Amino acid sequence: MHSVTFNGSHAAYVQSPDHIYSILAFFFSFHLPPILSTSGLLCICFYITFSITGLFFPGAPGSMVVTWTTFNKTESKVEYGLLGGRLFEMSAKGDATLFVDSGEERRKMFIHRVTLTGLKPAANYVYHCGSDEGWSDVFLFTALNDSSSFSPRFALYGDLGNENPQSLARLQKETQLGMYDAILHIGDFAYDMDEDNARIGDEFMRQIQSIAAYVPYMTCPGNHESAYNFSNYRNRFSMPGQTESLWYSWNLGSAHIISLSTEVYFYLEFGQELLFKQYEWLRNDLEEANRPENRAVRPWIITMGHRPMYCSDDDQDDCTKFDSYVRLGRNDTKPPAPGLEDLFYRYGVDVELWAHEHTYERLWPVYGDKVYNGSRERPYVNPKAPVHIITGSAGCRERTDKFNPNPKEWSAFRSTDYGYSRMQVVNATHLYLEQVSDDQYGKVIDSIWVVKEKHGFSAWL
Repeated sequence: MHSVTFNGSHAAYVQSPDHIYSILAFFFSFHLPPILSTSGLLCICFYITFSITGLFFPGAPGSMVVTWTTFNKTESKVEYGLLGGRLFEMSAKGDATLFVDSGEERRKMFIHRVTLTGLKPAANYVYHCGSDEGWSDVFLFTALNDSSSFSPRFALYGDLGNENPQSLARLQKETQLGMYDAILHIGDFAYDMDEDNARIGDEFMRQIQSIAAYVPYMTCPGNHESAYNFSNYRNRFSMPGQTESLWYSWNLGSAHIISLSTEVYFYLEFGQELLFKQYEWLRNDLEEANRPENRAVRPWIITMGHRPMYCSDDDQDDCTKFDSYVRLGRNDTKPPAPGLEDLFYRYGVDVELWAHEHTYERLWPVYGDKVYNGSRERPYVNPKAPVHIITGSAGCRERTDKFNPNPKEWSAFRSTDYGYSRMQVVNATHLYLEQVSDDQYGKVIDSIWVVKEKHGFSAWL
């Protein structure tokens, strides 16, 4: 066993960076000009307003996408430099896309995207974004380590809103202390981004800036993004690939991470073909990830999607039903739409991350509604089916859900506390997961090690 990662009382492998305190001391020693606040917007000058600065990983090693919003058309520029070096000695330019919200006011905003390339793995950078007409605050990020032996640390959660964002303050602090390499937000933002002519979306993006400006903020769509064909989600976020952030995959450490849209099973009015297009993409991506030369380097395959295949909540959602659309597909389409459980099982997906239910639930390894533990004594050591985690209790206006008092045998641990999950992909054989209760002041209320000596379909046999 090595040293602590996430907090002082729970074991993990990689030590938290001791240098983060000197980094932050250096960072916050900059004298920044005062920023005026007008109607909740951060005003850099008379007519340019910044809604968010956010980092998104485009999937290519040594790169990062910086995204921000203004309400006037301006140049898209990022100035940056290595921490401790000459400030802003490098610069990069990008483009701004006009986004017109579909609400009554038809509000306009410009989404700026600049890709930084040639970043040194694990190096610390300071940056700001904007143009000579106005600049953002100064922020700090660490370029992702592109080594397959890297042990990345994640915070993961879904269903975080503007109102009652219970877990936000703790996540902000932990992010700025350097506890995470990336954030996985598993659907449902703001509640809802389209409301008040997308001003709720603006406010949410400002709200998460204190996280998303420091580490890559990786997302998938949820049902609360559905308004106007998911337009706020598709325009505000910048995920890898060419699918408007609906589905994509990326690599970090020894993991291949797949983000998908469960919503294609429910919003057929936006195009039934999306369901089949995503399924075909998933199959091709999993096929590629399972090539022996690829799986040897990235043995862990982890999926994230909003609506779970299984859950024991007492709300009649899709996951409470045996014939879940996400799990088994739909027979009322032509042709019938295949579900995801068989596909993920066939390609040896190791861990499946979900949200939507405003609770936390850990399942025993499960397939076909049956438990397939590795053994009675060590259920997550060489499990014979994927491990499912539901983490949708970060906090929103809809509060937390209630559980069915009689869960099925695959339910291993449940909590209605507000909170979020942490995950570390330690190495090719070990993955650590834990649940943090915000109600209990950051106490870790659940944790498991998933240990796999073999990955892929043959691991189930």
